[in-house]
Amino acid sequence: MRGIAALIDGLNEWVGRTVSWLALLIVIVQFLVVVGRYVFGIGSIWVQELIVYMFGFLFMLGAAYTLRHDGHVRVDILYREARPQVKARVNLIGSLVFLIPICVLIFWVAFPYVLQSWLILEGSQEASGIPARFLQKTAILAFAVLMGLQGVALAIRSILVLRGDDEEILALTSGK
Repeated sequence: MRGIAALIDGLNEWVGRTVSWLALLIVIVQFLVVVGRYVFGIGSIWVQELIVYMFGFLFMLGAAYTLRHDGHVRVDILYREARPQVKARVNLIGSLVFLIPICVLIFWVAFPYVLQSWLILEGSQEASGIPARFLQKTAILAFAVLMGLQGVALAIRSILVLRGDDEEILALTSGK
């Protein structure tokens, strides 16, 4: 079981580190847009849309990486100070009851929407925009798959903690 969790963690680690470079690219491209517009008086709808695409990919594809590193906002009153077994139960129930079913639902609902976009090779509504909106919409499916897989990894690690696995207990208590 640990091997499956490690494989999923590795996938989301790679995806997260790869798409994190989009944050730097967004800043650079946005800077160039501002300089181009206010210094040289030129603009580009294509470049403006590129920023939106990059942000969408960064957010959607980086979400599972953030979950892997426990970086999502959590409203907790008791979780932070709870014993590892309590945290593991909360994580297991949260993964199995909320996270994984929601990811399945998102995929199920989004699939026809994304498929239709691919069938018509949907592009921008703007004449000079990016002619690949179908790629942007595909990030919805990737989000659902990556988050669902990370939910599986979280559930596996929670089960290992509940079974008394010292390595996983240490990882949960140290915030690793």
